[in-house]
Amino acid sequence: MRAVVVGAGVGGLAVAARLAASGHAVTLVEAASVVGGKLGRLERGGFVFDTGPSLLTMPRVFEDLFEATGGWPDSLSLEPVDPLIRHRFADGTGFDSSADAAAMHEALEFWSPGAGADWASFMERAGRIWRASKKPFLESALHGSRTLAALTLKHPADLATLAPGRSLRDLGRRHLRDPRLRMVLDRYATYTGSDPRRAPAALAAVPFVEQCFGGWWVSGGLYRLAEALLDRCVELGVDVQLGRRVVRIQPPRVTLDDGELTADVVVSDADATHLYRDLVDCPPASRRLARATPSLSGFVLLLALRGTTEGLAHHTVLFPEDYDAELDAVFGTSPAADPTVFISRPPGMAPAGHEALFVLVNAPRHGPVDWYAQPGYADHVLDVLERRGIALRDRLLWSEVITPADLETRTGAVGGAIYGTSSNGPIAAFLRPANRSPVPGLYLVGGSSHPGGGLPLVALSAQIVSGLIGPA
Repeated sequence: MRAVVVGAGVGGLAVAARLAASGHAVTLVEAASVVGGKLGRLERGGFVFDTGPSLLTMPRVFEDLFEATGGWPDSLSLEPVDPLIRHRFADGTGFDSSADAAAMHEALEFWSPGAGADWASFMERAGRIWRASKKPFLESALHGSRTLAALTLKHPADLATLAPGRSLRDLGRRHLRDPRLRMVLDRYATYTGSDPRRAPAALAAVPFVEQCFGGWWVSGGLYRLAEALLDRCVELGVDVQLGRRVVRIQPPRVTLDDGELTADVVVSDADATHLYRDLVDCPPASRRLARATPSLSGFVLLLALRGTTEGLAHHTVLFPEDYDAELDAVFGTSPAADPTVFISRPPGMAPAGHEALFVLVNAPRHGPVDWYAQPGYADHVLDVLERRGIALRDRLLWSEVITPADLETRTGAVGGAIYGTSSNGPIAAFLRPANRSPVPGLYLVGGSSHPGGGLPLVALSAQIVSGLIGPA
């Protein structure tokens, strides 16, 4: 069969490779001049920045992907990240998280007596949530409420484990006595662009996966995953066409701004809101998306610096004094005055004697906030860092700013919503766009569709879609 894949993000590249490996004739079209989507890269003057994800979890998902399409590429080398994250709090305390359970327990007990035992109790519950959700919700196509009904009938104990009426915040209060440790757990909701006060307890699977399978770094940067996937597509005969923008999808026709393609199946890696609003005529899907809460966006600083900043790990998180005030702001209509700051300093990405820092804060989408009217927020974030003991201005050679408006322009994500829809609310998973579209012959892949955002889930979406389409 002939397949057209629209969009060369990680999901589009992965599904194109899988379909080509199973015998389909695949054309991959991408509006940008480069592949990768949100997994981007900036290089300047010897400094290299990944502009999207900075950590790979569940590496087995990518091992399966490459094995299914020809084998692990020699160009990719994975290295464990340890510590996983250095946590620092407003009171000046902190601890390093680790994928080693014993080391994690020791670090937590030294930091806050009893916290290690609390975290172990939470991880036991999180593991049960992971095992209950892995097959029906992450590795299989979603069929709306029928998925929940089937789980209820076949595995009622698993449904109870998932605690569908309880939020992640609720679960933290049940297991974790130290409010700072509950803040660490809350932050995992923002990994999916969600509010921990509304996101389901099932998101406890996220920290479990991180601790169980570890965090990994791709030598040379995460963008090398996109490059390796592009190479694999080319090896398999995929016709990769960059700089071609799709303006309409009416299977079997795909209309571009400079021509038309026809295919037996079409797979969209475009943002689902953009797809159903602008490219496809499908009012039911548009109405369904309108009922969901869009995800958070992010505000990014890329900082090229002389020297080395003391006290930073590969990943460092600086928490505010009032986390709820930040959540109220970013899920409302204003940037946070005192945001959580995430800093990534990967190795080997800057000239000798220098460092490349990726700085991220949660941010409301472009639309509710006019990010073109926020020119001073980059300076504000640098001020926040300085108040927390990290003064950078005197060593700054140059910087780049990526706002939610920029994310929308660069990736097509409406409003710069990184994950499409959030996981806010007990039925949020069932409002996420399904991989099989209501439009015959159209499928969805990528972070804005089932099973969600993040590199492993995006790769799993490609696996689900290729399974739905089947061999040629």
